[in-house]
Order: sequence, then structure tokens, then C-alpha cells
Amino acid sequence: MLDFLIVSTRSQKRGNIELYPKFIIKNNKDLMIRGGDFYAIWNESTSLWSNSEDIAISLIDKELDDYKETHFKDSPDVKVLHLWDSSTGMIDSWHHYCQKQCRDNFHALDEKLIFSNSELKKTDYASKILPYNLESCPITNWENLMNVLYSEEELRKIEWAIGAVVSGDSKKIQKFLVFYGAAGTGKSTVLNVIQKLFDGYYCVFDSKALGSSNASFALEPFKANPLVAIQHDGDLSKIEDNTRINSLVSHEMMTVNEKFHSAYPMKFKCFLFMGTNKPVRITDAKSGLIRRLIDVEPTGNQMPVRKYKQAVEGIKFELGGIAQHCLYVYQSDPEMYDNYIPIKMIGASNDFYNFVEDSYDVFKRDDMTTLKASWEMYKVYSDNANLAYPLAMRAFKEELKNYFYEFSERSTLPDGSRVCNLYKGFKIHLGGDNSNNIQDKDANSISDWLVFDDAQNGSSFFDTMCKDYPAQYANKDGTPIKKWADVTTTLSNINTAKLHYVMVPENHIVIDFDIPDENGNKSFERNYEAASKWPQTYAEVSKSGQGIHLHYIYNGDVNKLSRIYDDHIEIKIFNGNSSLRRLLTKCNKLMISVISSGLPLKGDQKMLNFDSVKSERSLRVLIERNLKKEIHSATKPSVDFIKKILDEAYDSDLKYDVSDMRNAVLAFASSSTNHATECVKIVSQIHFLSKEASLGTESNTENNIIVFFDCEVFPNLFIVNYKKEGEGSTIVRLINPKPIDIEKLCQFWLVGFNCRKYDNHMLYACMQGYNSEQIYKLSRNIIDNHQGFFGEAYNISYTDIYDYVGLKDKSLKKWEIELGILHQELGLPWDKPVPKELWEKVASYCDNDVTATEAVWNATQGKFTARKILADLANGSVNDTTNTLTTKIIFGNDRHPQSQFNYRFLGDKPTGKSFTWKEAVDYALGKTEKPEGKVWFPGYTYDVIDLTPDQITQDDLELLGLKRVPSKPIHKRISMYRDEMIGEGGYVHAAPGMYGLAETKDSSSHHPHSEFAEKYFGETYSNRYEEIYNVRACIKHHDYETARKMLDGKLAKYLNDESTANDLSAALKIAINSVYGLTAARFDNPFKDPLNVDNFIAKRGALTMVDIRHAVEDLGYTVIHCKTDSIKIANPTPEILNFVVKMGEAYGYIFETEETWDRICLVNHSVFIGKNTAGKWIATGTQFQVPYVYKTLFSGEPITFDDLCETRASKSGDMYINTGTPEDPCYNFVGKIGRFCPIKPGCGGGELVVKRDENKYDYVSGSKGYYWLESEMVKKLGKEGCIDKSYYIKEADDALMTLNIYGDADMFRSDDPYPYIPEYITDPNFSPFPIPMYPDSVPFLGSTIVKQK
Repeated sequence: MLDFLIVSTRSQKRGNIELYPKFIIKNNKDLMIRGGDFYAIWNESTSLWSNSEDIAISLIDKELDDYKETHFKDSPDVKVLHLWDSSTGMIDSWHHYCQKQCRDNFHALDEKLIFSNSELKKTDYASKILPYNLESCPITNWENLMNVLYSEEELRKIEWAIGAVVSGDSKKIQKFLVFYGAAGTGKSTVLNVIQKLFDGYYCVFDSKALGSSNASFALEPFKANPLVAIQHDGDLSKIEDNTRINSLVSHEMMTVNEKFHSAYPMKFKCFLFMGTNKPVRITDAKSGLIRRLIDVEPTGNQMPVRKYKQAVEGIKFELGGIAQHCLYVYQSDPEMYDNYIPIKMIGASNDFYNFVEDSYDVFKRDDMTTLKASWEMYKVYSDNANLAYPLAMRAFKEELKNYFYEFSERSTLPDGSRVCNLYKGFKIHLGGDNSNNIQDKDANSISDWLVFDDAQNGSSFFDTMCKDYPAQYANKDGTPIKKWADVTTTLSNINTAKLHYVMVPENHIVIDFDIPDENGNKSFERNYEAASKWPQTYAEVSKSGQGIHLHYIYNGDVNKLSRIYDDHIEIKIFNGNSSLRRLLTKCNKLMISVISSGLPLKGDQKMLNFDSVKSERSLRVLIERNLKKEIHSATKPSVDFIKKILDEAYDSDLKYDVSDMRNAVLAFASSSTNHATECVKIVSQIHFLSKEASLGTESNTENNIIVFFDCEVFPNLFIVNYKKEGEGSTIVRLINPKPIDIEKLCQFWLVGFNCRKYDNHMLYACMQGYNSEQIYKLSRNIIDNHQGFFGEAYNISYTDIYDYVGLKDKSLKKWEIELGILHQELGLPWDKPVPKELWEKVASYCDNDVTATEAVWNATQGKFTARKILADLANGSVNDTTNTLTTKIIFGNDRHPQSQFNYRFLGDKPTGKSFTWKEAVDYALGKTEKPEGKVWFPGYTYDVIDLTPDQITQDDLELLGLKRVPSKPIHKRISMYRDEMIGEGGYVHAAPGMYGLAETKDSSSHHPHSEFAEKYFGETYSNRYEEIYNVRACIKHHDYETARKMLDGKLAKYLNDESTANDLSAALKIAINSVYGLTAARFDNPFKDPLNVDNFIAKRGALTMVDIRHAVEDLGYTVIHCKTDSIKIANPTPEILNFVVKMGEAYGYIFETEETWDRICLVNHSVFIGKNTAGKWIATGTQFQVPYVYKTLFSGEPITFDDLCETRASKSGDMYINTGTPEDPCYNFVGKIGRFCPIKPGCGGGELVVKRDENKYDYVSGSKGYYWLESEMVKKLGKEGCIDKSYYIKEADDALMTLNIYGDADMFRSDDPYPYIPEYITDPNFSPFPIPMYPDSVPFLGSTIVKQK
């Protein structure tokens, strides 16, 4: 019998006997309690423990049945009170016993692996048995697969870790394994095998949750204390806090928060395996992750699909042998990775480590450095590496201490000189001499790996590895004998000591060193010296005996590699039918290594016309590009080139002064690995200042003349058109201009449309000597890849209309249509050269865009005035973006203000005073004073769902609102509050229907007030933000005197009259509104707090609206529509409207009446039509906003020509009008955007289609079934009478059908009074609130509240 219960009997009144379990409170050995609840029970029949409560219930019920069978076998009056029968109450007794009467008493289950051939005991605390024996057997499939996917060194890491788990030592080993590599390289393949090896002993975890400080239940997946934890696609690239991971991997005692259970302590035993495409973020040299992480990188090689499937299928029969083999690997050296440091992972995620690695030779040579010198080197490195967040000097000073043994604030050098902040004793290995972080570059001398021995046929590693590759001999001319399609021989069939060809995989590349000596003859010594500096790999001597070939497997797209690495060093790539020409003479004994970086890509070296160095700006750009090694890949040639261009500038008449760049050039020169002394000497000879002092960088403000410009780019054509501001000004065309032409243009104040992100960079490239083809390549790189931007180019323009207007979805073509400007599309393919006879057509098209740019400028002067004011307040430029200016106004020069932010999780009770919706309701009802402290939203949850299609359950589909399982993985953020899902951008609730009297209460500046209430940006910055808001409030109420005193009086000059005050108000509104977008932006910026994962500002406002809506409905009123910042209430009383105002006030919001409705029909979350009490119809959503529909059905206004025009746009291809037939089409080019009229058949129109590919055309959305003609042509040809109004009549009919779904459309549209009269108007005794239904003992939210009639 189970030792925690006895079977008891009790007699009933009618003589019946009941058998029931009586649970004993004592130390028992058959039941375990954990976290105040059932954990596991011993099952004698299986000799296993079970943590299934169903099993526990069945075992207890079996004890009752066995007792009855033994003692009351033939007695009909005995009733067994089973636990499975809820009516007996025994299940409640069981739960009370486990949860209330027993103390925690448990031993973690499954702390050791139990194999099929293991001897099993109760004290093993096992609940499962692996379905295979631990024994030696062949593991051919495992070896075949792993030897392709992983190198020998990386495979040893995997097998060592698996062996550690098999041995049981993993419970005390403080390591975890991360498979780091691109998708499709075999990470999941290995993890799937590990899952099979430890089936039942592993859990799946979320690495992102472990690294987040807000994930309260991050440890819940580990509640069963598995031996192994696996994640196939993890992400620790943005880890906020590594404390939890460190403790988990270190097997420290941790507190587990499990949903619906009490917290309990546990020491975890698991070993973590994780796959990732992103590097683990290692913040600094002291990070605990450094000594715990073992990184494993796949080779990138792949098996043929058929062999891969065979190997994977065969591995399941080798599990016991794999486990035994891995156990041998581990037991051969259990301490193998005690001092392992993940060099590649640190390099991939730690910018400071990369700086030290980059400066290695300087630090190692001198064995000391000063803060000043190393700081200068770091600034150059930061610029070259384009670091988003370089360290401040204070942080740099502290971090550099980790790389030197000694640091002193003041020191005396051997020559007697005094220096400050001296670092001495460079640590060749990070963290002390016993670790292997930064490798000593002299430790592996040339002789260690680049040693060539005479090779015999088949004796090289290449011959062994590539034995199955197609191969053939060369003919007497040295070319392949056969076509490759006819070749049947492989490398193993031929004598490799004879000249032959091998068809190698596409990712197999060869670096061919063919460097001559001073006499022009091939030099083995020079090739040897150059090749020895490359990563170790398999190498061969060339056929001539003087060249060297290094073989690599390239882990990237070989088609993007440049074929030239440097002078006389070529990158050989074998794609298509090209093959490796080879004659084996000498080789080394290494395997072929994988290389993934350091090789030049096509287009990386932007060729320059050096004759265009005609200004100081050009000099600066060339120096910067040499410091970044964009022109030469090595330091010495780059320094030589800098000297060359400055010598030429010095000898010319050019006036320049680049002396401020001398330190950067000097630091760069001293970083040379082999020529540091020589480079430094060259720098000392460079003329950084012209003979006559420079007058400075050319002015960009010639006479402050505004010039509008636009560019067109084709492979053989670069056109820049421009005109000065004002009517009658002639458009100037620059066709394939020279650099000097563009430099002259840049003297004006240039105004463009989206020029900061495109046109400016085209002008800049031209000034640097790019020809039309190179400018075209730059253009494609910017458009297709969002890369290739020049830092200095952004400020070529005076301002960018596209940016200051702020309508990111409104193109110049849309503006042309809206402003009634001639809309013109070119119709030429952008990727093809333009015939010279069509250059005039391109120029004319560019003319139109210049004219349109000026028209948009004139139409948006109000917004530009606002931009000028923002620039003035921020001490910035009108060319700075709105985001940049807003950031400067609020944060000044603080680049990292997030340290002062006050993010909190809204579901957790705040520290200090706080209140919930209950106190807010009491205040709004007038029962109590306004609550103090911060609002708390108990029950609010936030989770991130990452599910693959095979993991999605029916519950998941219902939660996500999906009808079927999607084909792709789901990544979704889920927020829940009061049983409602809250959108990440806000909240919306709708009760579609037709209503009479209603009112909309709107929360004024909702998002800013969320920030004000929380002081989210910290005391200083929040006060400044709120002061900006208060300035607008003062202007609104004409309180200019108070406004003048705000923001340190900076605004006084704009507050002298109403006009300039309104301009100021508009400018501040732009800044205020941009702040919320920045807090929730996907890109990093000073307003974005890394902790703010759930969009705090929007979420606080949304949760507030949920509370207000629930309160209004529970007071008996109907909420028609509720969203993030407003609520529509049907038939409201003055009292309920005041209630909303007061409740909003409790949360920190100001609610005002936005609209009072005579009638309104809500169709869905975002579409409604209504008439306000002033008699004006207001529509939202496309259906009712169509001018013809709106005017015909509602407002009664006359229909104009513009009301019969439709704007259509296509992002996926150009639009055409087919005026032919399906059998004989005639496609007339339109472009990506156009304005059209539906036209009657026979009036010159055609089907409106979009071109998908060369021979496929689809209807433009919404156009099928009608003919179309461009609106300009309709008007020009006088065909207004041919417009097919049946298109619009159908839209009006559809709108009426929609209205009739919710009520009588004719009655709703009529001028008759709406038939419903609210009761509070006719009944003088009407009570606005059901006050008697709110005694203190009744909860505010509950089914007991009676709804108002």
C-alpha cells in the first residue's frame, strides 16, 4: 500500500459503508510535494516515479478497489469514494492534502540517464527509460554526417558535451554550447540528434527570456529539472542581463516562478545547447559568459540530399553507440574546455575586443600605452568600424584596464619624462596567461604550417578529400580533353602528378600568389612571405614552382567576391563549367579551412578619378577612405597614397588645411603589422597644410539662393537638372556632368525631395570622380540594399522636403497628382543604357520633377517654417531630420539618456503609493479623493510567441485569431488584460450598429500624458518635455507672457504676435508627436529604452481605456467604440460624460468632447459614418469617404470632375492600359502611379493592368470589369460625358447595403429626427447611475450589477 494513506470506512444512516482514503501527515517515501503541490508518486508496478497527477489518482483509486476486494468482496452495501468521481469530494481532500497540509518534500526526478540496459532502483528517482542500450557499436552514419558538417575541432566540442551529459558530470560543469552559423549549415541537424539521444530528458527553452530582466517565468520551462535544455533558433544578441543565464549554467540555487504555483528554490542540473544565426552578446572582458560559452561553428559544407537523408535515418539505429563514443571522448579529457574562451563569438559581438585585436601589434610591440594615445587610436577605429555606440572616454579608460596588467594614474618613464594614465604589461591572452582569448600572432610561426613536402600521387589532403570530384587530364595544349558533360573519371582515377583539371564545388576557392621580384621574375620567397600571413589552410606550390595556392572553403556567396585581392594576388573562383587547373608537386599537411571574411567584394573598391582632387573637401574624403582601407587593403599602401595626394595638392595652387587629421593618420600608420616604423616616418613627411593657409571648406550658401534639383541615373547616363527659386527661372540641365559642375552647384542652397537618402549621394559621388556607370552601381546599392551612403553627403542639401513634411508614404508623383501638376512617367527601364536620342526625353522628365519639387515647396511652407523653428531651438540645421532636432531639444547632447528612464512592467505593483481601476472608479463616482501614486494594472501580461507550424495547437489558433495553421513560423507579441488582447500599438473595441444620440470623448495628447504621468524620461527630461507641451497650451490660451519664461526664454522671439506664436505651436506639435514614434521605433535612438519591450507609452494609455470602457459599460451604458485615446458612448447622460472625464483625470489624462452625434453607424473597428448635432456628416474608412458616395448619399453636395477620378498606385510593377483585346493586346505605359476615370466602352479606354513579368499582366486592384482612361486625357479630350458612372453607382449601392445591415439606411440618411429619445430627457426621475447597486460589499465589476434600461 502507498505509505501516505490508509483506507478508512464510515457508516451511513441507512447502514451503508463508504470506503475513502485518509491521507497521513508524515514523512513518506511514495509521494513528493514541490512548490506546495503534487510533484511525483512512486509506481511499484512500473518501478518508476510518475509526475502525472492522473497516474496518482488511478493508483490511489486502485488502493481503494483492492481494499474492497479483500475485505468487502461480496458486500453490496459498500461504496468506494473514488477520486475520479468529483461528486465524492475526495479529489478536493487530495488537493487540500497536497497544497495545504504537506510541506515540500521532494527529490528531483531524472537526474541521471537510465538506459535500457541500466540497473534500476527506486532511489534513482527515474520516471523514464531511454529506448536504447549504452554500448559500443558502429556509428558510420554519425561519422559520415558530422565529418561533413563540422571540422574535427568543432566535432570534438559536440561529442565532449554529449559525453559530459552521458557521464552525469554535466550537472556540475559550468559550460553551455552555442551552434553559431548561417541558416542551413547543420545546426538543427545536430540538435535533433541530441534530442533523440536524450528523449524525455530535455526541455525547450527561450534564450531571449533568460536574457531579459522582465521575464518573470523564464525558468518555468526548466521546472522538471531536465538534464538537457535545447533551443534551435535562439537569440542572445541583445541580452539585457546575463545573471540568470550565468546562474543557470553554474547550477546555482535559483527561485522558480511557475504560473499558478508558489515560488520554490531549485538547483538546476541542465546542460544548455542552443542554435543561433546571431552572435551572443558579450558586453566586456569581465562578462561571465566568456568562461561559460563554448561556440561551435559549422563548416558550411553540405551532403547530397539523398546521402543526407540516409545518414539522418541511419543515426536513429546508432544512438547507443554515439552515446558510448561521446562518453569515451569526454572521459579522455574531462577538463578539455576548462580554459576555453570563445574567440570568434567575442569578436562577433564585442566591439572593444575587436579594437584591441585591431591594435594588437601596437600594444604588443610597446607593451605599454597611454590613455591619450590609445584613445586617439580608438576614435579612428570607431569611425572606421562605424560603431553605433562608441564608448565614452571614461568607460574606455576602465575597459582598457582589462587588457593590461598594470595601470597607474601618473608614472615616470625610463627617460625621466612624466606621463598620465599609463597602461603597462599587455595581456597577450585576455584574462591572464592561462586563457586563450587574443592569440599571439607570433606564436604560430611560418614554419608551423606553411611547410611544403614533396607529394606523391594521392598523398595530399586535397587528393583524399576531393577523390570523388570529376577530373580529367589536360591535352598537349594544356586544356581539358573532354567536355565536362562527357567526363566519367574522378580524381581518384588519375595521376595527380600530371597536369589535370578538377571540377571542385563552387564554394571551393583558391588564392593564387604570383608576386614577382624586383626584376619582374616570379619570386617564391615573396609569395611565401605574403601567403604566410593568411589563415592556416591546405596549400600547394604552383606548376612553375614559384607560385603558391592556398585552398579555402568560402562560407558566403562566391559570386559576390572580387577576383582581385591585391597586385599579383588573385582569388580563383570555379563556377559554371570552370575547373581547377592543377599539377601536384609539393603541398603541406593541413586540411582545407573555412574562410568567411576579409576578402574583397565586387564594388567594394570604388575607383576614383584622382584628377578630380580639386578641393579640400575632396582631399578629406580621400584621406578618410584610405583610413578605412577602401582603396588599398593594406596599411602601407594607404599611407603612401595619402602622402601622394597631399604632395600633389601641396605642389599645386590648391589651398587646404587638413592638419586636424594628422593624429588620426599617425594612429593609423602605427597600427601597421609589419611596417609601423616606416609608416610613421612617412607621416612625418606629409604636408597637412598648403603653402598658403586654406580659407576653409567651401561655403554652401552662395548668396543664400535656393535652388531646386533632381537627378536621374542610368548605366550610361547621369542627369542633374536644377532651377533657382521663382517663376520664370530657367531649368538648367547637366548631362553626365564633371565634378567641377557639381561643386559649383553645391554652392547654392539645394532643396530636393528625398534628397538626403538619394540625390545628395549621387552628387557627392560625381564630385569624387565617379563616372556614370559607377554612379549607377551606387544608385542600385542604395535602392536595393540601403547601403553605400556617404556620411558627408547628407548635408549637401539645404533641406529635404520629404523629411520635413513627414508624410513618408507620399511620393513626389502623388504630390503632383494632388497639386494638379502635369503627371509624367518616363517608361524607360532603369537598368538599361539609354540611347542617346532619348537623352532629351529623360531630361524633360527630370524637368517635370524639378518643377514639382518647387510646387511642393511652395505648398508646404507652413511645415518648413516649423522646421526652421525646431532647428533654431535645437541649435541645428534645417537639413537635420525632425527626429534629430527633437532629440537635441529634449536631451541636448546626452547620447545615452536611457540611464534615467523609468520603465516598469505595468502588471507589477509599483513601489510606493499605487492605485488600480477600483480607486479610480470611486474617485470618478465622487466617493473618494483623487488617488495618489502610480496606476497598477493587475493581471496584465505580455508574452512573445515563437511557434513553428508543427507546434501550433487549436488553442494557439484561437488565441491568435487564425482559421488554419500557417505555412511559416509565427512570431507574435501577445498582451492580455481583463480577458482582452491588447494590440502592441494600442487598443480598439467596437460594437457595430446604428445609434442615435452619442458623444465622443477624446483624450488630449494621449501619449504625451502617459509620459508625463510616469516621468518616463526621468525627472529632468520629462520636465523639459512637459514644458514644451505646456508652451503650446499657453499659446492656445494666448498666455504669451507665461510662455516667454519657459525653456529658459528661448521662445520669447516667437511670441510677439499671434502669427509667429501659431508657427511656434505648430513646430512644437511636430516635436511632441515625433517622440512617441521614437520610443516605439524598431531602430535604436536615444528615446528607445532597450527594456521597453512592450511599448510602454502606448500600452499604458491602452490599458487605461480598457478600464474606462469596462467601468462605463458596468454602469449600464453602451460603448459604441473605444480606442487608444477616445471613447464613443451611446445615449450618454451628463453624469456619465463627467465620469469619463474624472476617471481619465485619475490616470493623468485630459478628456474633452470631440464630437456630439445626432446619429452614427459603426461598421467595424475603423469605419463609421455619422452626422453631428451641427448637421455635418463625417466619415472614416474608404467606403464612405469616396467623394461620389459621400456627396450622393449624405452631404448632397454637387459632384465635380475630381470626384469621378481615382488614384491608383502599384509597388510591384508598372501599370499599363490595355486598349487592345486579350488576343491582340496593346499596352500603353502609365507608370507606378496615376489618376484615372472609369470610361464607357468605345471611348478610348482600356483595362488597367500591372506588369508582373515579361509576359504576365494582372488587373490593378479594384479595376476589373471596367475600362479606364487617365484623367488628364479625359479632360484634355473633353470626354467628361463618357465617364462610366456605373462604377460609382455600384459603390454607392454597396455603401447602402452596408448601412442596411445595421438598420434602416433611408431613415438614417434622412433629415427626420432620429426615432430614439433617451430616457433621461423625458423622465425627470431618471437616475444616471444605479447607485443602490454599488454597496461596498459588491465588487464594481461583476454579474450582480443590473444594466440600466
